[in-house]
Amino acid sequence: MATRASLSTQQLRAHVDRLPRYLLGHYPTPLEYCPRLTALLGGPKIYIKRDDCTGLAMGGNKTRHNEFLIADALRKGADLLVWGAGIQSNNCRQTAAACARAGLQIHLVLGRGGPAQGPDKIQGNLLLDYLVGAQVDIVEEKIGPELDARITRETETHRARGRKVYGWDKHICKPLAAVSYLLCVAEIVEQGSAQGFTPRAIYTSSAGSTGAGVALAQKALGLDCAVHSVAPIQWPYDTQADMAEIAQQAGLLVGLDLGMTPADIDVRFDCIGPGYGKLSDGGIEAIETLARTEGILLDPMYSGKAMAGLIADVRAGRYRAGESIVLIHTGGTPALFAYAEGIVDKMHPRRLA
Repeated sequence: MATRASLSTQQLRAHVDRLPRYLLGHYPTPLEYCPRLTALLGGPKIYIKRDDCTGLAMGGNKTRHNEFLIADALRKGADLLVWGAGIQSNNCRQTAAACARAGLQIHLVLGRGGPAQGPDKIQGNLLLDYLVGAQVDIVEEKIGPELDARITRETETHRARGRKVYGWDKHICKPLAAVSYLLCVAEIVEQGSAQGFTPRAIYTSSAGSTGAGVALAQKALGLDCAVHSVAPIQWPYDTQADMAEIAQQAGLLVGLDLGMTPADIDVRFDCIGPGYGKLSDGGIEAIETLARTEGILLDPMYSGKAMAGLIADVRAGRYRAGESIVLIHTGGTPALFAYAEGIVDKMHPRRLA
């Protein structure tokens, strides 16, 4: 076991291949240069890693996660997943679709309570949950420890009825999900090399597994670039320490002991806006800006807020012209429809022209 590494992308993939994987996505996802956005902001070259194009039920980062989670569920003989998050959860939509692909049933427990007080009309991600055949219960618990406890109770109820349940266990699920983002960063490195650049920084929306996996990949590959996780939520615990532990355990799963510590994690909370599941002015501006310069759609809760952080850093002069920065687009575009009214209310007045 190494305490530090400078692996090639091929060597990193060989480590990941130690784990079972149930293929779900379209890879590599595109890495697109954004010339009009770059010109508008007058700063570094901006690239988008299109993980909204992973292909499963309108795509997103959880497609990568679920390749390892579904493989683990099948290996353990599960016939039912019990999962949950907020009502407009991208995670639940993609996990439900992954279960449909794998022939597993899924029971979604979706919390209406704050901080995820998204609309619960059958629209956006919730509509897709129903379309792919999920059993859906909308409950009053808050996302976080309160909802986790409700999901655990539902899991035990199904087990008592004789079902073989794969339930949410953060100690198992979070590191497995993080492993998938080793592969995403390997793709970025290879695609960047083919396009003639090395990233100065990588941004993503995360307060958990995705950002932990990107940080682990940065250290495993010995990349000379920053990794910025723009948090969409403020958890009731030390997020930086939690992400470091996720990254460390993910590394151990694939035979890499890199000694990940909180110092290896850069997570920021200044782009959340009014709260998780709520629209932010910066996020809506970022969504409009990218849509009107590049025709790429971000979501209002995750990738839009991550792009807001990136734009703020560019405007603050954090990067030089000619440097290259990458935003990992984690998907979530179905939520645009569920939040349509609020988005229109916050859009620039040009919408009326």
